Amino acid sequence: MSQHGLPMDRDAGPFDPPSAITRLRGARPVSPLVFPDGHEGYLVTGYEEVRQLMADTRFSSRLDLDVIHVPYETGMPAATEPSPPMPGMFVAMDPPDHSRLRRKLTGAFTVKRMKQLEEHIADVVERQLDHLARLAPPVDLVKEFALPVPSLVICELLGVPYADRDTFQANSAQFMVREQTIEEKMGAYIALNTYLAELVTNKRAEPGEDILSDLARHDDLTIEELTGAAFLLLLAGHETTANMLSLGAFALLEHPEQAAELRADAELLPGAVEELLRYLSVADIFFRYATEDLELGGETITKGSTVVISLLAANHDPRRFENPDALDIHRNARGLLSFGHGIHQCLGQQLARIEMRAGFGGLLRRFPDLALAVPAGEVKLRTDMNIYGVHELPVTWTPGN
Repeated sequence: MSQHGLPMDRDAGPFDPPSAITRLRGARPVSPLVFPDGHEGYLVTGYEEVRQLMADTRFSSRLDLDVIHVPYETGMPAATEPSPPMPGMFVAMDPPDHSRLRRKLTGAFTVKRMKQLEEHIADVVERQLDHLARLAPPVDLVKEFALPVPSLVICELLGVPYADRDTFQANSAQFMVREQTIEEKMGAYIALNTYLAELVTNKRAEPGEDILSDLARHDDLTIEELTGAAFLLLLAGHETTANMLSLGAFALLEHPEQAAELRADAELLPGAVEELLRYLSVADIFFRYATEDLELGGETITKGSTVVISLLAANHDPRRFENPDALDIHRNARGLLSFGHGIHQCLGQQLARIEMRAGFGGLLRRFPDLALAVPAGEVKLRTDMNIYGVHELPVTWTPGN
């Protein structure tokens, strides 16, 4: 029996996978999936199956090999004609093109370099918490804290003027909307691309001390490739972490006993961040394309099939994590797939972890009685976006506490 369309309804609660996906994973972790245009592909929901798939480069990440079938509204038609890969967008490339570009960036995101940034990120968080404390509650935690922190950090790292944040945040948010026309999506993409092309052109002429300048010093990279890499780093560098900070704060407010433990013992923070990453999996849906007939989870995936991966379902697989639909800050969430797996594993994952440790730790310390200012059921969820989270998180506290 094939699944028609991808179940997206968060009917089990704001933090859980759709119940239809949970049922599918239990019955058949690699399931046939019928796309809106009638094409048959596959949905992969099991932990081991997702891990195996993402490590196998015969499942291509390119979008230009054949017609790409999209199982729900992503701003693309149900079947998208093959298109050349966007220069520099290495997340949608296979080796050797992927390796050539990614290699130039690995030095910028080493664990050592990220550790050196830890103090600076803590300062960014404290300044934003000072700003928050000056406001009269209730306030929107997304607007006043969760979005500014990663935006400030990534702007400084990449060498993007923070003063331009309203423009790039608006365009990147528009780009992530699911139900929109291709014209609207391309409008946001072109606006962001035009802005970044000018920025990297200037950096090539006058490089500074930032990641985009480092990249611009590589003469073998074209301006188009630099622009694509900048687009990817800017989008990934603030969208995902901002949503983890806001949705993570919502989850902790809904689990006050665990928030209290974290407030009392900062040493629990690293493990709690791993668990929140697993539990929430804000970047959920990914696509691959089978370049030959392949075996996965006892199923034969035929050459030319579009394969849809749910990281949220894999991170909630009871075969890998005990009682997976519960948030447990004491859980050892090692092996989580929230940053992907294989050659495309997220380059900025250490940066994200540092921002979240500083963000959640600071928020709990500075606002001991932080609470939702609306009933949990009224929090506006980002079910309409390609990165999950909340649109707004109204919170309150006792000023001066």
